[in-house]
Amino acid sequence: MRIAAIGGGPSALYFSILRKKAHPEDDIVLYERNAAMQTFGWGVVFSDETLSNFEAADKPTYDAISTAFCHWTDIEIFVKGELVRSTGHGFAGMGRRELLGVLQKRCVELGVRMEFNKEITDADVERISKECDLLLGADGVNSKVRKRWEAELSPTIDVRKCKYTWLGTDLRLSSFTFIFEKNEHGIFQVHAYPFDDKTSTFIVECDERTWREAKLDQASEAESVAYLEKLFAKYLKGHKLLTNKSLWISFPTIKNERWFTKTAGAVVAIIGDAARTAHFSIGSGTKLAMEDAISLARCLEEKPTLEAALGAYEAERKDMSARVQKAAQDSLLFFENVKRWHDVQSPVELSFNLLTRSKRITFDNLKLRDPALVKRVVAEFNDKLQAVDITRPPMFTTFSLRQMRLNNRIVVSPMCMYSATEGTPNDFHLVHLGARAMGGAGLVIAEMTDVSAEGRITPGCAGIYNDAHVAAWKRIVDFVHTRSHARMGLQLGHAGRKGATKLMWEGMDQPLDQGAWPLLSASPIPYYPHSQVPKEMDDVDMERVVGQYRDAATRAVAAGFDMLEIHMAHGYLLATFLSPLTNKRKDDYGGVIEARARFPLRVFDAVRRAWPDDRPITVRISTIDWEDDGMTEEESVALAEMLKAHGCDAINVSSGQTTPDAKPIFGRMWQTRFADRIRHEAGIPTIAVGNIASGDHANTILAAGRADLCAIARPHLDDPNFTLHAAKEQGIDVWWPDQYFPGKLWKRI
Repeated sequence: MRIAAIGGGPSALYFSILRKKAHPEDDIVLYERNAAMQTFGWGVVFSDETLSNFEAADKPTYDAISTAFCHWTDIEIFVKGELVRSTGHGFAGMGRRELLGVLQKRCVELGVRMEFNKEITDADVERISKECDLLLGADGVNSKVRKRWEAELSPTIDVRKCKYTWLGTDLRLSSFTFIFEKNEHGIFQVHAYPFDDKTSTFIVECDERTWREAKLDQASEAESVAYLEKLFAKYLKGHKLLTNKSLWISFPTIKNERWFTKTAGAVVAIIGDAARTAHFSIGSGTKLAMEDAISLARCLEEKPTLEAALGAYEAERKDMSARVQKAAQDSLLFFENVKRWHDVQSPVELSFNLLTRSKRITFDNLKLRDPALVKRVVAEFNDKLQAVDITRPPMFTTFSLRQMRLNNRIVVSPMCMYSATEGTPNDFHLVHLGARAMGGAGLVIAEMTDVSAEGRITPGCAGIYNDAHVAAWKRIVDFVHTRSHARMGLQLGHAGRKGATKLMWEGMDQPLDQGAWPLLSASPIPYYPHSQVPKEMDDVDMERVVGQYRDAATRAVAAGFDMLEIHMAHGYLLATFLSPLTNKRKDDYGGVIEARARFPLRVFDAVRRAWPDDRPITVRISTIDWEDDGMTEEESVALAEMLKAHGCDAINVSSGQTTPDAKPIFGRMWQTRFADRIRHEAGIPTIAVGNIASGDHANTILAAGRADLCAIARPHLDDPNFTLHAAKEQGIDVWWPDQYFPGKLWKRI
């Protein structure tokens, strides 16, 4: 093959080594704009797993790299004048210049041609593509190759909010070091690590407002260094900051829909930062680039054609990149929003928050790495509660809302069962909810229960709009109170435009073929084009619905519920007022968020007046719609503040399901960041939801201060005894039903 690479960084060099080693007859040439051994930036970091991949791919390169490494296991976090140290992590670093030297030397040994100081123009890209079989775009963030075939590759570039500058220092650090330093201009954060016996990388980052307040937007490189040396003097200990074209820039998160395309001449593929970027806070840029090279070289060996090989490479690396970029996104969001936690969290709590920010490290994982630090985190969490036992994991600590006290922080999330008859819950609901209550959860919230017959989602939905419903619900609540330590909540809702649909297993959100009832909504917009068009609510409709919610609350008192939750999420009636996608009104109930919230707040006020003062009310909201022009996070914070002012006790923080066109980004604990923001910015307790699948997840969320309670849905369908089993796994003594006590003692063999 004739292979040409635009760009001579680690991805192109390493691929050339692997390909040339396997196929000495190939003609491979690299075009690099810089001189040999010239690079920007300072050190690179690899994990032990990455190093094992290098060893398997090319032993001579691995041997040369590994001899240049400095190793460390600790992370040191300086915040608010304190040092928190965490151990057991395992890193290896080396100079980026030294890495290039190793790779370039190996390329020379194998006969790879390298042309340095070669500034490639757009015309050169076109010409080179016609002179080779495979053109490799390894030319980084500002890739000319990606730009030339932009239509085929479909890139997206998300320029992030913070500013950063990549510096070095002649201070030899002993560990990966994070520094948070606050001055009159704002908070500056440092990502630093050693990479040889005398030098360390020293990346400084801050939000744009801080950068401008410090007048760093007007500063020269020398002036920036002078400012930062003064700011971080106590950490630098008389050492200097070093520059290498260290400009202040914003990080671009780059994705590509396709990673290769066939041209009139060569097949073109992209690799490394040209294909995807991952924020420097997880230290994966060079690792990903070199692993791209391993994947591409292997796929070329395994597949019969060039196009098949590139298709396999794209599939493999896109999947891996998506996972790494998700972790990187979570990580960069922490650093973009560090001011949210800096002043309110202790150094230990903030350090735990930092260490678990990307979800690659969790409570249990950190406990294996650094049990002493987790012990400190747990003790501090319990100490805030003035608990007698300071060793209980966060999920097994108590929590109170008004006079309702929960024995633990686990909530059975409300889940529609579509099994009621004319709105009346039955034996299924008794067994379903009773089993989860006996399974140890602190709070069980019954499914969305409708305030009127026309407010149902399906004919099988539960209601609380007549006396028969009250009696049926009271039977269930009494059982939970008698047979468990759980508290019992009821979620009040009205389906709005998502009503009169089939049972979930017959066609979720699909309109009924017969027997449908009229629908209401903020605006006359059907859910699907083929769905029923709802009526835009007028004053009469609003007054009637407010009365239905008020009456439902009164019935819930008679049924004995401990808590109410009002459903204002997922595209149901009250949510249609809140989202600009479903509220197109021109009256006092449409427009800005304060106007869109007017009717939902009327409903809330009516329920609050009907509900006893000593019992809490929570509200479930969809923080964002996952669509352009939908509800924003800022609006959701404003909504939470309004609800708090009206007497809401906690926000159950969800997202999406407003329209069928939403494109949420799923993952572990994927909606927790919304709960975190509302908790800290609106100053109200939150309930986190969204793929919280284990006690480990719950402890991670709670210990980091991201939410106050964890609502868990599908895992409770899989295992009604989720909380009891989590207690056994963690060695925690909790209440079990007397009848199940032998199960508490039993151990699987």
